[in-house]
Amino acid sequence: MAEKPKLDVITIGRSSVDLYGAQAGGRLEDMGSFQKYLGGSPANMAAGAARLGLRSALLSRVGDEHMGRFLREELAREGVDVRGLRTDPDRLTALVILGIRDETNFPLIFYRENCADMALSEEDVDPAFIAEAGAVVATGTHLSNPRTEAAVFKALTLARANGARTALDIDYRPNLWGLSGHGDGENRYIASGMVTERLQRRLGLFDLIVGTEEEFRIAGGFEDTLESLKAVRRLTPAVLVCKRGPMGAAAFTGEIPETLDEGISGPGFPVEVFNVLGAGDGFMAGLLRGWLRGEDWPTSLTWANACGAFAVSRHGCAPAYPSWEELQFFLRRGVVTPALRHDAELERLHWSTTRRGAWPSLKVFAFDHRAQLEEIAAKAGVPAAEAPARIGAFKLLCLEAAKRVAGGRPGYGFLSDGRLGARALHRAAGSGLWIGRPAELPGSRPLAFEPEVGEDCGGLQEWPLEHVVKVLCFIHPDDPPQMRAEQEASVKRLFLAARRARLEFLLEIIPSKVGPVGSETTADLIRRFYEIGVYPDWWKLEPFEDEAAWEAACAAVEAHDPHCRGIVVLGLEAPEALLARSFALAAKQPLVKGFAVGRSIFGATARRWFAGDLEDAAAVEEMAARFSALCGLWDAAREKETAR
Repeated sequence: MAEKPKLDVITIGRSSVDLYGAQAGGRLEDMGSFQKYLGGSPANMAAGAARLGLRSALLSRVGDEHMGRFLREELAREGVDVRGLRTDPDRLTALVILGIRDETNFPLIFYRENCADMALSEEDVDPAFIAEAGAVVATGTHLSNPRTEAAVFKALTLARANGARTALDIDYRPNLWGLSGHGDGENRYIASGMVTERLQRRLGLFDLIVGTEEEFRIAGGFEDTLESLKAVRRLTPAVLVCKRGPMGAAAFTGEIPETLDEGISGPGFPVEVFNVLGAGDGFMAGLLRGWLRGEDWPTSLTWANACGAFAVSRHGCAPAYPSWEELQFFLRRGVVTPALRHDAELERLHWSTTRRGAWPSLKVFAFDHRAQLEEIAAKAGVPAAEAPARIGAFKLLCLEAAKRVAGGRPGYGFLSDGRLGARALHRAAGSGLWIGRPAELPGSRPLAFEPEVGEDCGGLQEWPLEHVVKVLCFIHPDDPPQMRAEQEASVKRLFLAARRARLEFLLEIIPSKVGPVGSETTADLIRRFYEIGVYPDWWKLEPFEDEAAWEAACAAVEAHDPHCRGIVVLGLEAPEALLARSFALAAKQPLVKGFAVGRSIFGATARRWFAGDLEDAAAVEEMAARFSALCGLWDAAREKETAR
């Protein structure tokens, strides 16, 4: 029995950064801001295939700069194998600037002058790497240049010799073949005998060829689609899949019939066309999932059409593609809202199944405190004018303690604010630590936000994507109706702004500070927030003293959001012995992933440091020891429950 390939598919060709105009309905000239996404057809396909559960890899080049590193990291986050992604020391990563004018016009500019991926060469194609793949997929752009064509030819030849499948997405962009100017990136078709000849000499290398009607016209050399399909058929026995826009797609496994309607088809999906850019790459990802997993063509085309429908109804290319779970849900339920990006249930599932990274456990040093540290500094005699800088310096020591305990291992993080702790936030960028950042004004009730966030929460647009928006709300089920309504509205406004800014959201609720609590108090609040449409990625809850409260809270979360990342326990400056008992109780619940504790770690140290009785190194040592001890307590509590 042949050994199963380590990879399902390797895609070859373009890898670029897409800069998408954030505003829709205007000229590209008038775009005021842009969203940065993974781009390039082969990169999009690899990411889309990975979301659908295929083991995908990309063979391409990126520059030795920030954009190249972004692509490498983004692909890895999507689960794409990046061993074949070479770093070019001399060339820049390709860029594409794109816009959404209306339902038929999507202007774009390719910045690809001597770009990194067009320097892909035969030397970049490792036979051992190609041998790992069950399939190799090429795209048309890399047949436009002798150097890249030679690399593609080598990969395809090796794949076929290994018994792997091969596929071509024609992916015809006339200006990438030198047929039109830089301002003509949107153009999808210009007849060219040269392009037809270059494509036709390679068509025999493929088992599957996919393209739009225009792309098959350039491949076949005729202005009539059926005549072109017949011309392609004379050159190859490959399965031909012709994409037909809103009419779905047709697959031809044998002779070409007299109408496109006679091809094998799958159902289409009546969705609003918002953005066609990248829809073909999403279609290809769905098609590959079916083709490579042995599904029949109607099933494969159904998945492909559905993935294309997701893409045309959302902003961006790769970010729009569904996860496998999302796709299956959509196929079971069907279209409810034609504008899929406005389908709340579907968007929640899309968000929660395509989030960055995984956090099966989370141990957080919380030093986002502002009012408490200002009070400590004042009591130590620090002049008010000097306090912000001194507090900022102390937070850097807290960060150093957190990093020391984490030691580069996953599952650790910290909370710091942007007003007094900005330097700590900046220094931690890219560290691998989980980073939470508070949005609320300390102690506010009703809830109010820090000036940097703004009353409309628009300030979140300035936050890095790795920051988790944390908000603490002192709220109780028995609050007066006006207070309750105002608090709920503020939390929802912040939550929606976080989603628009592509930031995760942590909701901390502490009812015990404003009223009596019982076993159902927090659970009632959790249910209410879900009822008004707030779906936190994380919950931060106070340490309950009875198991019934934990069971009720966890049940409330699980009933409404099975994809919630989890719950972390706060500390409330409790002594270590009390925290140990709290951890032992919380650890019984699988949904509780860890803790976020602050003053129990830094409180005593801060008082001595601000008073001048403790040097920096000793302060870091003390806080690291306390944080490490708490981590040990949590790990022991969790291990005890796991062993039961």
